[in-house]
Amino acid sequence: MKDDTAHQDVDILIVDDDPAMLETLRDILSEESYRITCVRNATRAEEEIKRKFYNLALIDLNLPDGRGLELLRLIKIASSESVVIIFTGYASLESAVSALNEGAFAYLQKPLNMGEVKISLQRALDMQRLSFDNKKMLNRLEELSLKDARTGLYNYRYLMERLTSEVKRARRYVFPLSVLMLDLDYFKSINDVYGHQYGDRILKELADYLQDFVRAGDIVARYGGEEFVILLPDTNKRGAVIFCARLLAGMGSHTFDPRGKKIKLKISVGIANFPEDGVTTGTGPGILDMADRALFRAKESGGNRLSTCEYVRQGVKDDAQKGEMKDIEEVRKKLAKMARRANQSLLETIYALAKTIEAKDQYPGTHSEDMVFIVTEIGKRMKLTQDEIDNLKHAAILHDLGKVGIPDNILHKGGKLTVKEYELLKKHPQIGAEIIGPLHILEEVIPIILYHHERFDGLGYSAGLKGKEIPLGARITAIADVYEALVSSRPYRNAYSNEEALGIVEGGAGTQFDPEIVKLFLEIMKSRKQRYHAIQ
Repeated sequence: MKDDTAHQDVDILIVDDDPAMLETLRDILSEESYRITCVRNATRAEEEIKRKFYNLALIDLNLPDGRGLELLRLIKIASSESVVIIFTGYASLESAVSALNEGAFAYLQKPLNMGEVKISLQRALDMQRLSFDNKKMLNRLEELSLKDARTGLYNYRYLMERLTSEVKRARRYVFPLSVLMLDLDYFKSINDVYGHQYGDRILKELADYLQDFVRAGDIVARYGGEEFVILLPDTNKRGAVIFCARLLAGMGSHTFDPRGKKIKLKISVGIANFPEDGVTTGTGPGILDMADRALFRAKESGGNRLSTCEYVRQGVKDDAQKGEMKDIEEVRKKLAKMARRANQSLLETIYALAKTIEAKDQYPGTHSEDMVFIVTEIGKRMKLTQDEIDNLKHAAILHDLGKVGIPDNILHKGGKLTVKEYELLKKHPQIGAEIIGPLHILEEVIPIILYHHERFDGLGYSAGLKGKEIPLGARITAIADVYEALVSSRPYRNAYSNEEALGIVEGGAGTQFDPEIVKLFLEIMKSRKQRYHAIQ
């Protein structure tokens, strides 16, 4: 059975000064469901080809106001994809060769054999469809060569080509150019808990978020793994910092996979700028390297922040003042840089493991981040040093690391634990301390993890310490840990309200908790609530 819909999207223009021929061709070809337009002279035909695209044109070689070959040339200029078939009642070898040389697909002689016409049309349209398919394939291949398959963003190849051209443009016209390098904090934990396929899905969501966030002229590219680069043409350093601050704030309030696991992502950002960062003679890779070093500084400072490369520029100035650096000093700096990167990589791995345990223990995705906020604010009010506050942050993330050694049937038990089960659970601070024990960079965090379940009255575990015998960091972490546990749903109970949880913590002052720290904690939570209502 004939498929009457096969040619519904095919437009055919027929040009002939013979009304009878036009009518015959219209009637026969309309039966094939082609969309037919008939005109009787070259002038009207020119108007038609300017008005719309025709898949195919059937043109009489001899027209009253012009030659068919001239019209053939015009059609090919208007669209090289249009297919033209010439027909004439005055055929000659010379005219046939001329028509084919000008790009005609076929040359037919009147009186037309309608079977031959149909076959020629079908062959012409088959060739055109093949041409369209090839062009689509070539466009797709070109797109794939420049696009990252997982995220749809531009890939590394395109980034480097575009960055080089943007740097040249900025230098030539003295325009500013900012380069942002972004890295997801602790993304490894998402892959570990939910699998790499889910992680790729979240990366795609992040890519879409970044694309929607940037301006029309900005470029977003995937640099590799969970690292991204954003090019901000015509943007000075101050503008880039403002952009990053908005991006960090937006990421902080955005939920990825909102209908599923409700993932929160944190990013670190490094910023480099031409010409403010002294890249006046640099290249694309040069400014990218400066952004990378600024990113490392942001990661080294705890992540979820931006860092500019001012410290890099200062290092260049120092080198210029001192002259050539001695070989031993250069080696020392390289080793120090390698050590810092190794430490950061190690922290990333340990933090990813901690995130895995957090998910295993069925805590919400922001549990450790909320604890980081609480311990940081308490540390600031107690005027602790930055190193002491950083240790508190590490402890807030790693405090339950030892639960990796506790069976799931105990962590997920819906009822009261047996004495034996509780004794096993009480070992998790010691297990966590043993895990990070060999890591020199976390040696100050070990006492906080080991003693964060001690009580102020001496009735806690692991060592039965009492009062100020308990390390200060452990006393601070204990309050944040209990509060966050109270406001989270557990296998054996529903979450307490914020007011109920605060009341329980306040009631534990002097027995379970250090009363001075409880006072500071309550002030912080009251202030936090007031700020929240003010924003609302």
